[in-house]
Amino acid sequence: MNGLLFIDDEEGVRRSLKRAFKRAPYPTFTASNGRDGIGLVASQKDAIATVISDYRMPGLDGLETLVAIGNMNPDITRIILTGYATMEAAIMATNEGIDGFLTKPFDNIELRAKIHDIWVRKHLKQFVSEPIYKEINKSPNALEPRFHNVTVLFSDIRNFTRMAQHTPPEALVDFLNNDYFTPMGEIVYELRGTMDKHIGDSMMVVFGSPLEGEDDALRAVRCAMRMQAKARQIDGTLNGSTHLQLKTGIGIASGRVFSGIVGSMRKKEFTSLGMPVNIAARLQGLARGGEILMNQATYEIVQPAVPAEALPPTKVKGVDSPLQVYRINPPR
Repeated sequence: MNGLLFIDDEEGVRRSLKRAFKRAPYPTFTASNGRDGIGLVASQKDAIATVISDYRMPGLDGLETLVAIGNMNPDITRIILTGYATMEAAIMATNEGIDGFLTKPFDNIELRAKIHDIWVRKHLKQFVSEPIYKEINKSPNALEPRFHNVTVLFSDIRNFTRMAQHTPPEALVDFLNNDYFTPMGEIVYELRGTMDKHIGDSMMVVFGSPLEGEDDALRAVRCAMRMQAKARQIDGTLNGSTHLQLKTGIGIASGRVFSGIVGSMRKKEFTSLGMPVNIAARLQGLARGGEILMNQATYEIVQPAVPAEALPPTKVKGVDSPLQVYRINPPR
């Protein structure tokens, strides 16, 4: 799904937009009014990824049209195009969750670049750091589904269920957001990891997706070590005054995964799937508070830069043979 739909009551504008995207490697559609545009989205739901609508049109205006389209498919990127740009119009568009705001007259090259930028930002701003976003913006095929090598990191708070039973909900949410997700997320950001998802008190981070790097595994290990150091620091400030403690276990695994945008029409995410994801999650489950465990594939990549201790082969759920596991003890 990567097609473009242009909605404008002026035939000349529609022709100009069609010419601007004549050589684009995806289908383009046009409609002369809001209702026809909504109908096209309904009939071409698997083809249209971006809708650009004129702001002032007879009948439904552009904002009403894009709101209706968003209600049908919230995954579609929605952009207002207008020759009557006003602060009021921009505020209204923003309040309705419109993804972008473009003005007439437009230069074709600039228009294509802006549309691409808005689309990428919509789908990536919650996933990756700004440096990765900039690189992806130079490589429009980076989000195409593919198999590739990554390093996956899972982090989880030890004894969280027990703590939750003795902590008011408001305090628990503050603890998760302010003492865990935010500081750990900043470390992930600085080391150019992709925050794939939060699962309860766990977080999954991927290094090497959407963009691969030669040092993905090393950055993942360094990220884990910094996260554990930060957790110890934060845990020390809690002073045992509450039931809350920040002791985390981290698992790391490297290998080949599938990465792409998956999900339903109402909820999608860019994620990685495969055995390294499962192994990292299992190793995280085995790690004690303060520990970092990694699989042999990661160990072989990061040696000799990261000293690690070999543990006895370990049987984990979902893997037929025992795994060789290595433990990193972060410096105190």
